[in-house]
Amino acid sequence: MIEPKTESFAASDNVRLVWHELGDGRPVLLLHGLFSNAEMNWLRFGHAAAIADRGFRVIMPDLRAHGQSDSPHDAAAYPPDILARDGFELIAHLALSDYDLGGYSLGARTSARMVIMGARPRRLVISGMGLRGLLRTGARGDHFRKILTGLGSHERGSPEWLAEAFLKTTGGDPKALLPLLDSFVDSTESEVRAIAVPTLVLSGSEDQDNGPAQALAELLPDGRYVEVPGNHMSAVTKPELGRAIADFLAG
Repeated sequence: MIEPKTESFAASDNVRLVWHELGDGRPVLLLHGLFSNAEMNWLRFGHAAAIADRGFRVIMPDLRAHGQSDSPHDAAAYPPDILARDGFELIAHLALSDYDLGGYSLGARTSARMVIMGARPRRLVISGMGLRGLLRTGARGDHFRKILTGLGSHERGSPEWLAEAFLKTTGGDPKALLPLLDSFVDSTESEVRAIAVPTLVLSGSEDQDNGPAQALAELLPDGRYVEVPGNHMSAVTKPELGRAIADFLAG
């Protein structure tokens, strides 16, 4: 089992951002979801290894306020679209000119925002994200704001309780994650329609957390929809997720 290498750089506002790499070959930048990190989203369940085995250099940042990256508490560290900006700065730092891009949940939305803002990957992966989650970020932001401001009070077994349990598992910092929610930016339907790169829209069969993913695939000029087992939380644990991404990128 090859261990990933871990490195870091300073973003333009001096926030230290960490990324992990596995494999050699064509670069693919993969962004994890909210409350998660690169280890949990891409490494633990073998997705990065499955993609690397197909000849890819898998680059997995810990997003700002997550994982080993800095988690500032100052709201000024989270302007609109900051995660997309961090993604552009990592691409520039690594001098990537020909690459693939994708993410899960928040990472998928961030990847879409990057393309809307001018990124030009060869292929794009949007997983764990539906059309509603791109067009109307407020509802999901409010959901997670409720979780972060009510820690310890959520009904056992509720979606809020499960999300809090996941946050404890990953060691997330609520004081950093709360201002991050204000950085989310809605995309317009016309902006989404203009995403012309070949795009895999990948979703758990029981996942409706961000609206129907198939509707997103149908809106995209070159979108294809693939379903894997699971809901929004459990799909990440299924080997089918990594295999579907690897098949798409290598196809």
